[in-house]
Amino acid sequence: MSARPAGLRRNAEGLASALPPLMADARHLASTVQLGEHGRRLSGMGSEFWQYRPAHAGDEARFIDWRRSGKADAQFVREREWQAAQSVHLWVDDAQSMEFTGDQKRQSKADRARLLALALGVLLIRAGERVGLTDPIAPPRSGEVQLLRLAHAFTRPAGEADFGAPEARAILPGSRAVFISDFMGAPEGVEKALGLAADKGVTGVLMQILDPVEEAFPYDGRTIFESMAGTMLHETLKAGDLRDRYRQRLAERKERLAALARRAGWLFTTHHTGASAQSALLWLYAAMRKDH
Repeated sequence: MSARPAGLRRNAEGLASALPPLMADARHLASTVQLGEHGRRLSGMGSEFWQYRPAHAGDEARFIDWRRSGKADAQFVREREWQAAQSVHLWVDDAQSMEFTGDQKRQSKADRARLLALALGVLLIRAGERVGLTDPIAPPRSGEVQLLRLAHAFTRPAGEADFGAPEARAILPGSRAVFISDFMGAPEGVEKALGLAADKGVTGVLMQILDPVEEAFPYDGRTIFESMAGTMLHETLKAGDLRDRYRQRLAERKERLAALARRAGWLFTTHHTGASAQSALLWLYAAMRKDH
């Protein structure tokens, strides 16, 4: 047993040495979000005062707060708070499409997604939650070492596929989940994952990450469009003529994602890499605190 802490420390240091930029950025971003209490506020055997309630028949005399009761004509019970730690699963799309950025001075969609996911993990673990991935390699756990595991997972090389689909088979029943992607692939993959999650009583959020040029489609004249993995290519002499049709298709995609989220009892939002990462993190953290 005496060797266990030393072993954990070595493992943590080994992981941390390989990924200081992402971890440092995630901690800095998390520090900009003021932490409030998190978790389910339920009456129980905790130590934090929650509320007074009128005494009911069957309440034992030792639970009655006589000082509060002396100020009224009724007897009151002093209830304490039980904060049930939740399990939160994270999925960050590692497909090639996420490596896109419309400006070399701007973060890629993948970098922004990893930063938000890890910063959210920092906030949730600080608040006492268990955080993990949606696949079995990192089940939800608490503690500093778990943050390093998550950071290590998020710094793996990108996958080979053009587009990704969420993995939901390892999500625990009754937990929460966060799926972060551009969701540019076939929506059937998202629909399947949300169906599996809903069957397990899982609630959560879909956050779509897009680069500003993917919204604006600022292309004109002769343009060659090629997928990030190089498997698809389209050349046009009049790119501007595609703008309205492209924007309509993108709007339809967003509407479908929002509808899928509503059907599963989830939330949906779109975040652009040109916008503040802090605002996106605030939205995610607030969404995780809601009871849907």
